[in-house]
Amino acid sequence: MTHFLSRPPVVAGASSSRFRDPAPSVTPHSETSYVPPPSKALQTGECLLSEIQTRGAEGIVRKFSTLWVTLIATAIGLATAMVVPVAAQAPGHGKNRVAEKTPESTAPDTTRGGSGDAPSASDLNAIYRIKDEGFNHSQVMDIMSYLTDVYGPRLTNSPNVKEAGKWTIDKLNEWQLANVHQESWGPFGRGWSNERFSAQMIAPRPFELIAYPKAWTPGLGSSAVTADAVLVQMTTEEEVAKAQKDFAGQLKGKFVLTAKPQEITPHYEADAHRYTDAELAEMASDEIPAARAQDRAAQFRAMRELQTKVQKFLLDEGVAAWIETSPHDDGTVIAQSGGSRDPKDPPTLPRIALASEHYGRLYRLLQKKIPVTLQIDDENKFYDDDLNSFNIVGEIPGTDKADQVVMIGGHFDSWHPATGATDNGAGSGVMLEAIRILKATGVKMRRTVRIGLWTGEEEGLLGSRAYVKEHFADPEKMDLKPEHAKLDAYYNVDNGTGKIRGIYLEHNEAVAPLFAEWMKPFNNLGMTTLSIRHTGGTDHLSFDAVGLPGFQFIQDPIDYDTRTHHTDMDLYERIQEPDMKQMAVIVASFVYLTANRDEMIPRKPLPKPTPPRPQF
Repeated sequence: MTHFLSRPPVVAGASSSRFRDPAPSVTPHSETSYVPPPSKALQTGECLLSEIQTRGAEGIVRKFSTLWVTLIATAIGLATAMVVPVAAQAPGHGKNRVAEKTPESTAPDTTRGGSGDAPSASDLNAIYRIKDEGFNHSQVMDIMSYLTDVYGPRLTNSPNVKEAGKWTIDKLNEWQLANVHQESWGPFGRGWSNERFSAQMIAPRPFELIAYPKAWTPGLGSSAVTADAVLVQMTTEEEVAKAQKDFAGQLKGKFVLTAKPQEITPHYEADAHRYTDAELAEMASDEIPAARAQDRAAQFRAMRELQTKVQKFLLDEGVAAWIETSPHDDGTVIAQSGGSRDPKDPPTLPRIALASEHYGRLYRLLQKKIPVTLQIDDENKFYDDDLNSFNIVGEIPGTDKADQVVMIGGHFDSWHPATGATDNGAGSGVMLEAIRILKATGVKMRRTVRIGLWTGEEEGLLGSRAYVKEHFADPEKMDLKPEHAKLDAYYNVDNGTGKIRGIYLEHNEAVAPLFAEWMKPFNNLGMTTLSIRHTGGTDHLSFDAVGLPGFQFIQDPIDYDTRTHHTDMDLYERIQEPDMKQMAVIVASFVYLTANRDEMIPRKPLPKPTPPRPQF
């Protein structure tokens, strides 16, 4: 089998190609052919020691007088590499096996060094076992199929997400984790599901439409509705005022289009992409914030206020449904929320997101004054029996530092047009596989390892925010709870199916040398980059907001932003198996190293209390 050589951290200017069909990122290894991570003496490149600086390979020929020193160090490293695999053979393998009680997996580790940052020989032994389990006995794709094919989509508080949660709880118990439970939080609001949907143009020509209802909107009833389509431009305050004057009393029972179609441009580059060395080098540099041109929150408020006016006018007119264009192309549709989760709010109207190309055809026909008739079948259900939602929690208890906790997590919920594969079945699947690997290998961990899978992320990180507030601190008050001092670190995955290329440090300068050393065994799997930068939009922010070390990994984008994120194409087929295995192994290894370090992960200064988030 081919083995990838260890690669030094990224070098600016190096290049690689883009892929439509991403190349496998991990070569599965057998126990007899696996080459363990090189020892420190065998490293040919100096790892990144600062997030704002990348170093190239040291491959300069030393003076002849020092050659013997190099050869001796290399020989020692080779001897270590030959010995470690023999000691690393894990006990028997099985689909749902649990680690045998061996002295290695239960006795205190006396072979670790002091507080040094580099993994010890014992650590490399454990990483060998983690790699063997994750590459050769992986269950990650089976987990993914259950989360997506069987239980997707997983819209928060829908019947699907509740069934997916029960399956996950059963699986964690099957793996013999401790303290497995669902932790309620809320209120979130009512549940919602689409029971049946189809849309077509029946005049002037029959034409099937690619479309989806928006979440938390009412349907059209138990049978299809046939009605004329009408174009009423309402994209500005002036257009809304004009429409209220010109179309009053004329829209009852109509399907109404209110916006221009978006401009579609060809895709001259492949949708799928892996980061080049030059791109990773750029990410490793820090950014100096520029002045904000305009308050984006104010822009969002203005847009919401305009939409509210349009919706009220259409609702008052008694339209059949509001037909909207999706902000995507190539027949890919984004359909998110279109109504309220609060059962006490006034009723809204059916809202349907249409593929931009299909919307464009309807728009142009109506512009030409050609009558258009649509037939839409849209049946939706609301669920008001339980307005709270839940997070999923399970643990592997630690040994001498069991009161301290290392957490991994990702959001469990998704949007509804597809099955939530890359967003964020991939993150949930990787974290489930990572904790399964740690349990199956039986590697000793001094600190307790806890998995948390969050709902309500798509609506504003609601599940993880509720968990942090309940257990650690309220960011609005910053009054710390006892558990705050006991959480070592939180690791998150939520950027699709692409393999891990590095980690964002969230401006935590002190952790850079540590993570640089921990990445070394994974340089040959593509993890080479430390980015000092902040990255947003996912659940590590909930921990970072109260001064806890929360980290999100850098991942290859693949086609996350170009094709799958929040779209009807977010399906199992978009998951890259080698990348998923690589992620699970790296996450499990980082958790193992964190759990066994003498000291806790360095923290940034405690942030000041933050004002309440604006309500839209």
